[in-house]
Amino acid sequence: MQQINRIEGYRVSKLFKDWKETLIWSYLQGCMGCGWVDDAEEPKSAQIVVGDFCFLAGEPNIEIVRHIPTDYKSEYLIMVPQNETWAKFIEDTYLERSFKITRYAIKKEPEVFNILKLKSYVESLDASYVLKAIDQEVYEQVMQVEWGQDLCSQFASYEDYAQRGLGFVVLHEGKVVSGASSYTIYREGIEIEIDTHKDYRRQGLALVCGARLVLECLERGLYPSWDAANKASVALAEKLGYHFAHEYVAYAVKVC
Repeated sequence: MQQINRIEGYRVSKLFKDWKETLIWSYLQGCMGCGWVDDAEEPKSAQIVVGDFCFLAGEPNIEIVRHIPTDYKSEYLIMVPQNETWAKFIEDTYLERSFKITRYAIKKEPEVFNILKLKSYVESLDASYVLKAIDQEVYEQVMQVEWGQDLCSQFASYEDYAQRGLGFVVLHEGKVVSGASSYTIYREGIEIEIDTHKDYRRQGLALVCGARLVLECLERGLYPSWDAANKASVALAEKLGYHFAHEYVAYAVKVC
């Protein structure tokens, strides 16, 4: 098994060609992530790791399934198999260290958004809250709270985020309580991450942050891609104008 630098992602592009997933595009375009193959010159099996996600494609390979990057720091790695054979390899390899999860793909439809409706969501924010773009002060704050770290965690530093990332938060008494940001980036857009502090949920704050981020993406000519971890996320996406595509299987593998 060999690692290939993301600037050489073209080597595995054919193995992932039918996979409409922006995290995969992030790697193939050289923007983010790492990749491993069975053979660097003529790869038949490949693993791409971007953020907390691992995508397995090509001919199922047990060695690649067993591989977890040595510098991976999260408690769980979400493995997404290309087919049932890859899935069986994951189940057989990790046994009690993994569990199957259902995720929800959202359609990628650039022309679907209602600008006036999105603006109305932003304007509905109660006066006791403040909506703000993620600057260095906000970045440092979200990186110190466990619930909000994924808003910026895939960027090496604030300087990296300021150059390539994009996001907005809601503040209450100076404290970040909700946010929507670029979990990852690719050339044509971003993959959206939305998080809200547990004490501030069900108040429409995620809707406000999401609407503001979608509007900013559209203004900049970027596509705001969405992939849902649960049905509540699907419902929020649909309220913003997205449409559900299909369910898919993934595995949460315990790393440490």
